[in-house]
Amino acid sequence: MGFVLFEQKDNIGIVTINRPEALNALNSDVLAELESTFDAINLDEVRCVILTGAGQKSFVAGADIGEMSTLSVEEGEAFGKHGNDVFRKIETFPIPVIAAVNGFALGGGNELAMSCDIRICSDNAVFGQPEVGLGITPGFGGTQRLARIINPGKAKELIYTASNIKAPDALALGLVNAVYPIEELMPAAEKLAGKIARNAPIAVRACKKAINDGLQVGMDEAIVIEEKLFGSCFATEDQIEGMKAFLEKRKVEKFVNR
Repeated sequence: MGFVLFEQKDNIGIVTINRPEALNALNSDVLAELESTFDAINLDEVRCVILTGAGQKSFVAGADIGEMSTLSVEEGEAFGKHGNDVFRKIETFPIPVIAAVNGFALGGGNELAMSCDIRICSDNAVFGQPEVGLGITPGFGGTQRLARIINPGKAKELIYTASNIKAPDALALGLVNAVYPIEELMPAAEKLAGKIARNAPIAVRACKKAINDGLQVGMDEAIVIEEKLFGSCFATEDQIEGMKAFLEKRKVEKFVNR
């Protein structure tokens, strides 16, 4: 169907939501393609993923209002579960995912960006959760992730008022890590992904798991999670090469993902 495109550049995967005529809005077909695209990524080759939207106007403008407008209670809950399942897959994807937010990231678009590890955006980006203005709540994790990423009081204000914020405010709140002119966004995303991809991939994956899992539990449990993942790295060829290169005062020849 072509609603989601995938391109691989060396060890970097680029996933593009490709529905520009609808500002890349999410419907059931887009969600299904997004899930199947991530399922098909070769983790032996790809070490970091960039997620973006087609065109320069919109990352994802939200979920498809036309599809949602006639849903029953049961259908609404099922649609929310579909989106949450896909976004949770991205959030827990073994390798890092960078959201390159080009333009609108509203409703489901903001929720999709928040499911990624790192968010950078263009200077024309706009973020928000406008759902209460439509008579619904955020349904793809917005009430949960926004309050975890930024100040909970500010998250409540944005959600309760259905207010949008522009790129500089998103940066100030910590919702994004950096803002770039639109033409520099993808080069910046690829540069960041390249830095990640050059490091030991098993160690990077272990770091993602340690951070994500550790944030869900208390500190005593969290440090045990870290200890076990730290220890697991010592079974890898990349650990042997990385430390050998350090001791020999040379650069690592190549991390082999083993």
